[in-house]
Amino acid sequence: MANIQDSAQQLEEAIRNSDEFQNLKQAYETVMADEVAKKMFEDFRNTQIELQEKQMQGQEITEEEIEKARKVVETVQQHDQISKLMEQEQNLNVLINDISKTITKPLEELYGAQEQ
Repeated sequence: MANIQDSAQQLEEAIRNSDEFQNLKQAYETVMADEVAKKMFEDFRNTQIELQEKQMQGQEITEEEIEKARKVVETVQQHDQISKLMEQEQNLNVLINDISKTITKPLEELYGAQEQ
């Protein structure tokens, strides 16, 4: 188990040192250094969190809330720095999803073999 944990620690370090993470970190720092962008981004994140919490609790999301979220998304997408941040976040998510597929491959093969 320690060997697997060591590998996970190495993977964490590799992610931290990856271009994808470094680009995301730079984009995040740029947004946080701009008061207007920071406020817009925080509003965006708070809206996301509120809707996710309601969804997880099984509460209905109203049309009004959906429209508010849509407007917040449109606003942040028009801000160059925030748009860049979101793009860099997506790039890191692609990397992490690829890693997740790789590390869950033994399970997929095991259960996939059972289904055949």
